[in-house]
Amino acid sequence: MDYKKIVAEQIHKTISEHLSFEEIYKMIEVPKYAEQGDLAFPAFSLAKVLRKAPQAIAQEIVEAVSDEHISKAEAMGPYANFFLSKGKFADETLHTVLEQREDYGNFDFGQGRNVVVDMSSPNIAKPMSMGHLRSTVIGNAIVNLEKKVGYNPIKVNHLGDWGTQFGKLIVAYKKWGTKEAVEQDPIAELLRLYVKFHDEAERDSSLEDEGRAWFKKLEDGDAEAEELWNWFKSESLKEFNRVYDILGITFDSYNGEAFYNDKMDPIVEYLENNGITTIDRGATVVHLDKYDLPPALIKKSDGATLYMTRDLAAANYRKNTYDFAKCIYVVGMEQSNHFKQLKAVLKELNLPWSENIVHIPFGLITLNGKKLSTRKGKIILLEGVLKEATELALKQIEAKNPSLENKEAVAHAVGVGAVIFHDLKNDRTNNFDFALEEVVQFEGETGPYVQYTHARAMSILRKANHTVDTKEAFSLTDDDAWEVLKLIENYPNVVRFAEEKCEPSAIAKFVINLAQAFNKYYAHTKVLVEDEAFNSRIALVQTTASILKQGLALLGVAAPDEM
Repeated sequence: MDYKKIVAEQIHKTISEHLSFEEIYKMIEVPKYAEQGDLAFPAFSLAKVLRKAPQAIAQEIVEAVSDEHISKAEAMGPYANFFLSKGKFADETLHTVLEQREDYGNFDFGQGRNVVVDMSSPNIAKPMSMGHLRSTVIGNAIVNLEKKVGYNPIKVNHLGDWGTQFGKLIVAYKKWGTKEAVEQDPIAELLRLYVKFHDEAERDSSLEDEGRAWFKKLEDGDAEAEELWNWFKSESLKEFNRVYDILGITFDSYNGEAFYNDKMDPIVEYLENNGITTIDRGATVVHLDKYDLPPALIKKSDGATLYMTRDLAAANYRKNTYDFAKCIYVVGMEQSNHFKQLKAVLKELNLPWSENIVHIPFGLITLNGKKLSTRKGKIILLEGVLKEATELALKQIEAKNPSLENKEAVAHAVGVGAVIFHDLKNDRTNNFDFALEEVVQFEGETGPYVQYTHARAMSILRKANHTVDTKEAFSLTDDDAWEVLKLIENYPNVVRFAEEKCEPSAIAKFVINLAQAFNKYYAHTKVLVEDEAFNSRIALVQTTASILKQGLALLGVAAPDEM
């Protein structure tokens, strides 16, 4: 039920000559304070047209209201304020959710069309660090939201498996590494070699030349270089997949940078044939002055390709392969300029799908306010953080509920969920500092708090041992139930907003608000008393549990039934 629409129809009766239904609908807002009603219409904009005071216009609007869904309408200054009928609202909202179940909040905007989501994209031969968390979990939540609104998402892990760094790593391995050391602990040893190379190169710059020379060998198909590169890649993928398994995330494609090696010459030729490239000091560029952007460098003067060349080839391949409605890149904010250039070059080619290239930037995770750097060896391993979070969760579970069955599985869901939730509750463009002890708390605005609220609701349902009778009318009119019901009714709007803005934090904030409202309701209400409102109260508990579980699932967080 769209209550905003009902209110807009009532307003439209009075002012239809001056504002369209759509204009009225957009102007309706939620008052700041509950005593001012549930929905409000500001009459300021009509004062000049009607040559009346806004207060008088508001009074005329409320006097014409007549609808069973509106219990009261009042003019408060220049606002027409509307109070919804609580009993009717409760009945319709609870019946809708109980009938639709996990489909509640679904839309069909996508109509089954493909959406490519480029996410995670770690570099081969480097460990998965906390720095990889954001792209991975934001991307996964966006995938879930796209599916919720009717798209078919395709998860692409564009691995960093090409570039001069592999020449450097080969040099480091040949100088200071051994096969045994790499086999014993592949990623830790490869990282040690990578860091050592940069330390040594600061003292001996000739090492950089050696690194470039070995990468050239790799590009030219040298057997030894290719063998080492493939070995580094396979060992890295084992580690990555172990971390993805912990997070519960899968991918549809692992086509990384190397996959596009044979697809770049055709794209450069295509750019040249369309007459949009120029030669500038030997380099091939596309000038983007009209977009207020610096030139996009397509080929260096020595003929070497760049990220731009590769991303153009990748975008073209993805369009041809998946015919995407959108291609979403979940990549840090520092790459914003690059993606503006990518989109602008595709526009210069007059490709209509250039409009469907979407960069979703995000801020940094810092530690004590400082950026993490792989090159300097200042990293926090993601797998280590997830394991530590699980251990912290287990300690709290053992203290609160020592007899709980499947403690380890619940601790995994809570610990891993806490790390994911903490990332996603922050607006994605904001930086945030990470402190594990604050993240795995059962109180406050945390994932475990929301999970615990869901488990509490499930516990109430087990104790009630009652099958909700959906043939009955539901009636809940107390203030605490009203706050929960308003949130539940608004859930589809939150889903819609989160998907439109690619902003998972909207869902995280919603489930925190719902958990807080439900806990307040439970603290003030004797839910399990078997009176005439018992069926309605249990319906509210069941519905709350369902929406909390759904919201957490959209974020990629599990909701245990017991904690």
